[in-house]
Amino acid sequence: MATLALKPQKLATAQPKKSRIVLLLLLPGLIYLGLFFITPFAALITTSLQQPVLGGGIGQYQPGLEFGNYAFVVGEYLEQIIRSFIYATVATLLALAFSYPIAYFIGVKARNYPILQGLMLTLVIAPFFISFLLRTFAWKEIFGQDSWVSNLLRDTGLMADNEFLLGTPLVVIFGLTYNFIPFMTLPLYTNLERLDTALLEAGSDLYAKPASTFWKVTFPLSIPGITSGTLLTFIPIAGDYVTASRSFLGSPNTAMLGNVIESNFLRIQDYPSAAALSVMLMAAIVVLVSIYIRRTGTEDLL
Repeated sequence: MATLALKPQKLATAQPKKSRIVLLLLLPGLIYLGLFFITPFAALITTSLQQPVLGGGIGQYQPGLEFGNYAFVVGEYLEQIIRSFIYATVATLLALAFSYPIAYFIGVKARNYPILQGLMLTLVIAPFFISFLLRTFAWKEIFGQDSWVSNLLRDTGLMADNEFLLGTPLVVIFGLTYNFIPFMTLPLYTNLERLDTALLEAGSDLYAKPASTFWKVTFPLSIPGITSGTLLTFIPIAGDYVTASRSFLGSPNTAMLGNVIESNFLRIQDYPSAAALSVMLMAAIVVLVSIYIRRTGTEDLL
């Protein structure tokens, strides 16, 4: 009886010890999140609400609650905001169109050929070993005014002598698609590589056409990979500022939201406007991603 009476007391003392251990294990992660996520985000919000110092010079701002900064940037940069999301959507869809066949071949067709599968994966990952800036600058040289591509288009009559490829939406979207294709291909490959090929064989045994098997078996099972790849591609493209800049493939007519933020921070030194645009970009992406995930039925990714 005395032993039985001591058991609840032992359980009660063991519970706080476990709680303290869990808290100690979580503490490094909480500190990391606080220092590198919550603190910068709070600083960004407070910066977006700053107001100019009366009589101060360029870049002189003081703490305030100037919510009008958000209305100002929407009215001033609405064109760039819309353009950013249009470019990001088109480039993401193009990346999906190019990546899906590649990922399907590597993950399903080449599954029984490890050497070929490894070689294809290496080719997909290879661009990561080259600087993002160098890859983009290489395309600038390829699409330059006197490049062989431009000369070929002029010789065939597809482009006038006074027309240019650089600085057009076509080239900017091409650059965005090219740079972020690996972010779409790898999640798709990871998903399709786990696909049970017996399901495909069952569809064939039931006299289903290859197209029917794909749309009714393969595609639905690959939706988690499509969702992951879309998120990993769309989010960085929407905030990209290198590809569309005048120094690379873009022009003032193709400036995206990232270019405006970079210009306001580093050149104009309009810190509240740049911070307001950054907060709005993050908020818009969170809303769009949440809607997209719920519509695709992959809420477990949230």
